[in-house]
Amino acid sequence: MTEQNRPNVQALIWTGDSLKVLDQRQLPDVSVYDEYRDAEGVAEAIATMRVRGAPAIGIAAAYGVVLSCLRHFDENPADWRARVEADSERLAKSRPTAVNLFWALAQMKAVLDQPSDNPLPALRARAEKIHADDIADNRRMGELGADLLQGAAGVLTHCNTGALATGGYGTALGVIRSAYRRNPLAVYAGETRPWLQGARLTIWELSQDGIPATLIADSAAAWLMKSGAVNWVVVGADRIAANGDTANKIGTYALAVLARQHGVKVMVAAPTSTLDPGIESGNDIEIEQRNPNELLPACYTENSLITAWNPVFDVTPAALISAIVTERGVILNPSEHGVRSLLQ
Repeated sequence: MTEQNRPNVQALIWTGDSLKVLDQRQLPDVSVYDEYRDAEGVAEAIATMRVRGAPAIGIAAAYGVVLSCLRHFDENPADWRARVEADSERLAKSRPTAVNLFWALAQMKAVLDQPSDNPLPALRARAEKIHADDIADNRRMGELGADLLQGAAGVLTHCNTGALATGGYGTALGVIRSAYRRNPLAVYAGETRPWLQGARLTIWELSQDGIPATLIADSAAAWLMKSGAVNWVVVGADRIAANGDTANKIGTYALAVLARQHGVKVMVAAPTSTLDPGIESGNDIEIEQRNPNELLPACYTENSLITAWNPVFDVTPAALISAIVTERGVILNPSEHGVRSLLQ
């Protein structure tokens, strides 16, 4: 990756024999990188949300496979392949919803399946290409999305979809970056409970770029839309079904319903690696459920009468989405066209 294309904010730094992961749970107060030299550590970083965002998860997993091969190829010449496959399975189980994870692992498996006396150079090259391509795709996506935002006075985004969630630049936040550079517009970010990715990460990223932004409570979105301050809701995606139904951070569906009520358009920005034509509709997308303790006050113990329902994602029907923006092009009214044509 050239210095010119290197993003200002880096969630992942590849050193050649280790992966440095920015611990996003501690942002914006503390900026700390954890360094991993094996696939097990990378899988834990994904599962514990040190790294999050569908594209970034896929990139981290690709590097995890490289680290696995680095560890096992020389140590276990007789069965290194079985050990790498076991590590790939561990990585695949780290988060169930984001399809980019499985896409990246499939890319790495394709390299491993090629006959070679030493697979390491090819694995390194593929992981680095996945990373570099993601940044280039984000920038292309940003320009295509910005075309749709021409004339918009304001946008509302949800969760974090910037450089922290990708290889660099961002998907939905990349669209906002590109649009703002053409013509400044009002940017609003929902806090995004329960992990507060909007309050902790998106606002911080925008401040690093010198883009003014306004944080709102998630529950203020309807009133903001009624005020006429925003023309678009711009979000990312963790998986998009063949019919255009989109899984994204919990709360996205509610925003899309509110947007329809108030005449606000909804844009989903995601790379084509997020498209899953093997899933017909959002009904077939597995939704990750996280520990209730992430929501509950500490006084409620395991044996308490009180528990919590903690889905990480929800599914927005394609009928509520105005446009899906990818690096390959734009799908307007995806409920009418689906996504398969973009992949052909």
